[in-house]
Amino acid sequence: MSSYRTDKVERLIKEEVSSIFLQKLQNPDLGFLTITNVKVSPDLKQAKIYISVFEKEKRELVLDKIQSRIGFIRGELAQRIRIKFTPELKFFLDDTQDYVEKIEGLIDKIHKEDGNKTNG
Repeated sequence: MSSYRTDKVERLIKEEVSSIFLQKLQNPDLGFLTITNVKVSPDLKQAKIYISVFEKEKRELVLDKIQSRIGFIRGELAQRIRIKFTPELKFFLDDTQDYVEKIEGLIDKIHKEDGNKTNG
């Protein structure tokens, strides 16, 4: 169960880190990425940031580049938000879209097989 404060900090971190990527980390190597979710620990000392990268083949490269800039991102975040401690940041790939595509593919396959059974 998350508290109002935790939810508010998660929204703030998501907004500010998104802004940092747009304004300070304009790197063509990062491609098109989106921060999909932020989860903060109850003590607000750690933040898990989930990103979605449009180009599947670049995902690991993009994550590595972001990992190498965590100190910079955290420093920028510290200047933008007013909380006692700036949380430790950890970035993760959000594979929700892959899961959705896999489920849609399975559903399509089932529909095609059902269509073949009724026609055959």
